[in-house]
Amino acid sequence: MDSTRINGTVRRAVSIAILTAISVFVLYTALKGFHAAIDSEDFPEALAVKVELLPLIFPVHMVTGAAALILAPLALALRRRRHWHRWLGRIAAADVLVSGLTAYPVAWAAPVTFWSSAGFSAQATVWLALLGFGTVNIRRRRIAAHRACMLMMLATTSGAVFFRIWLALWAIFGTSRGFETFYACDSWLAWLLPLGATALWLRSGRGAAGLSLAR
Repeated sequence: MDSTRINGTVRRAVSIAILTAISVFVLYTALKGFHAAIDSEDFPEALAVKVELLPLIFPVHMVTGAAALILAPLALALRRRRHWHRWLGRIAAADVLVSGLTAYPVAWAAPVTFWSSAGFSAQATVWLALLGFGTVNIRRRRIAAHRACMLMMLATTSGAVFFRIWLALWAIFGTSRGFETFYACDSWLAWLLPLGATALWLRSGRGAAGLSLAR
């Protein structure tokens, strides 16, 4: 009995530690996005060019993208408080709409490579599509389908975090050779992997909306 209680305590402690670490990193990424919209002096050349070409759109995209990293998970966390969830969800939806639409010009202005721009554009398209499907489903009272769409949208949003993780690892362990190829792969895999994992989890039936996706 004591062993079971200890194991349960350890699991909870590990879960809390992991959740805290993820939350801290997501918040850090969001704050970096807010800061980047104001101060771009330390940007690499590829991004600095985008700032010059899109002096209004680029900051708007950075701010709304950073806000999405906070608003989307918060709306999900407050799903049991319907009033707060409803209003926060509307704010998050408007934010994602602006961020998704501004992602296209940011992706194609002085692109690092064609495939990296295509990857960011595909992410924005999937992001907006899931937002649209989620909105339609909730208006039709399809709660499970709405939740599934929002979970997958959140997974797509997390691509901004994973993109920076892989980029940081490349900066530590990679070389200048092959960077453009890596950057293009990162622009796709950063969001496709968490999206695919979330979709598989939901379809398996272990997710709260698994049955709705299986129909």
